[in-house]
Amino acid sequence: MITVPAIPADLAPAPGWETEPTIRGRTTAGFRLRRDGMTVDVHLERCAAGRLRDAYPAGAHDLELRVAAGCPDHLLPALLRSLTAAVRDADPHCRRVVLAVPAADRAGVTAAGSAGYRHAADVDLGPEELTLLVAEPHWVTVTDIDLDRVPGA
Repeated sequence: MITVPAIPADLAPAPGWETEPTIRGRTTAGFRLRRDGMTVDVHLERCAAGRLRDAYPAGAHDLELRVAAGCPDHLLPALLRSLTAAVRDADPHCRRVVLAVPAADRAGVTAAGSAGYRHAADVDLGPEELTLLVAEPHWVTVTDIDLDRVPGA
């Protein structure tokens, strides 16, 4: 069992949106975001402590981001970019921000792709079939192509 760190207390989810905290726990946080007469509920949870803990090899700092249904498709990419940047600023050790969308939600997958997310896996969580999309910082995705050299040696 890995030790799961707390959600950063200074996480400011989306600059430019009026933010109201709705849930606060050690490994989970929720926010109601408002702008231009629109309200969007957002939930963040450490993957290793939440519903995705057994869905993939979750790292201790990985965060699942859930945007409630009702966010217009044209706003979703900008909101995802903003939330992902906020997570990276608040938790520089976060290796993955994970967005789980219903497998049939092509618009959600497209919006996430526009925000820099890539497909990681398809999983079944009970009755739900989900597509896991991830946003990873450069330090995670950079690879050393020199296969004859041991890193750090």
